[in-house]
Amino acid sequence: MEYNVGDIVKLKKAHPCGSSEWEILRVGADFRLKCLGCQHQVMVPRKLVEKNTKGIRPKTS
Repeated sequence: MEYNVGDIVKLKKAHPCGSSEWEILRVGADFRLKCLGCQHQVMVPRKLVEKNTKGIRPKTS
């Protein structure tokens, strides 16, 4: 799967706020993700994101 900045990924587990969709802000060895529910940002290793991705869609403008 190819990940690009601005894409929206749906992860298997939901964030405590209830949202399971995240916007990709940075791609590399680590990903910076922003929760679309509460705007919280986290750094996550690439391997974890690849393992837990349920779906990916390009960001709608």
